[in-house]
Amino acid sequence: MIRFRRGVVTAILGARPGVTEVMVNIGGREEMALNYDLITGGVAAGDRVILNTTAVARGLGTGGYHFVAAVEGKNGPDPGPRGHIMKLRYTPFQVKVLAVEEEEHPENRLYRTVKDLGGMPVVIGSLHSMAAPAAAALKRLAGPGARIFYLMTDGGALPVWFSRLAHELKAKKLIDATVTCGHAFGGDYEAINIYSGLLWSRAAGADAAVVAMGPGIVGSSTEFGHTGLEQGEIVNAVNILGGRAVAIPRVSFADPRERHRGLSHHTRTALGKVALTPCTVTVPAWRGEKRSLIFRQMKEAGIFQRHRVVEVDTSGLPGIMGYFGLNVTTMGRRMEEDPEFFHAAGAAGIYAAGLLQQGADKLPDRGESSGMPAQDGNQVGRPAGKEKPVSGAV
Repeated sequence: MIRFRRGVVTAILGARPGVTEVMVNIGGREEMALNYDLITGGVAAGDRVILNTTAVARGLGTGGYHFVAAVEGKNGPDPGPRGHIMKLRYTPFQVKVLAVEEEEHPENRLYRTVKDLGGMPVVIGSLHSMAAPAAAALKRLAGPGARIFYLMTDGGALPVWFSRLAHELKAKKLIDATVTCGHAFGGDYEAINIYSGLLWSRAAGADAAVVAMGPGIVGSSTEFGHTGLEQGEIVNAVNILGGRAVAIPRVSFADPRERHRGLSHHTRTALGKVALTPCTVTVPAWRGEKRSLIFRQMKEAGIFQRHRVVEVDTSGLPGIMGYFGLNVTTMGRRMEEDPEFFHAAGAAGIYAAGLLQQGADKLPDRGESSGMPAQDGNQVGRPAGKEKPVSGAV
């Protein structure tokens, strides 16, 4: 189940909040590893460590890193007296956190004052890399004063420290705070689930939120065997709490796998079957064969019947990404190699920024998202950028 090996730290490769990258010698081989400083304590060259090498041994997508499970001869940090919520519960690596839901949390009273999202826009992705173009477009178009929270779910990596992207987005002030939900941990704020994470974001003054799992989606070639299904469940959560759900479709014409060509089967299942309440699905204003394929796939999946599909002009997205100096990849592909993926994510941020620009009093009535497709030419709440709601006809 778990493959442990001993090694010796030979060099410190780098560090960012919560994590240190090291080079280790394992049986004469130099390999990379990550040490989560707040779990196993600090690490230095010469330390003997115990490593979880399971994923690398199986060739799985961890970036080629082993994980330090313990530093021999050293105790990890004291977890402190406060907080009673355990994440990774009932495992040898369970982590104690102080969650916003706990009375001991210094801002718990603030959390308890909020009962709904009050129409707050919530952009929902199904891959971690979607957070970058969505947050960049949101912040750039809504303005630096807009408070954007990133909620990381437990569908991928669990420690937020693993994400270089989350660190970069926060350092560049594209997101104002991170909230780790479920068994994900290490954020600025800890939440027991996505519902309380969203409510806390609203209570803490977020104007909008971007929700996506951490790096490393768990998947298979089967319809329901992937963690991207959570996108549909989060749509339901946002609607239950009175927010405005904006879903990012996973789109690619560079992915060689047929099930991900055009509109990924992840999106088709999450929005076509799992999401039981309506949301806005934003797509770039494409033309020609790409548009025809995406619309046909959405129609076949039942997305037009359940949700409102809006076309958004994303021509300014490359400039936005360049303005913030973002050079993000998805599945190893950069924006110029898989532009449709990034433009689809950026469209949601552009649309959400438009909702913020309108102001809550100008938002479309929630009844318009009845699950029926909007009619051609019907302008429903103009976002920042060209918008044209479309019908189910292709």
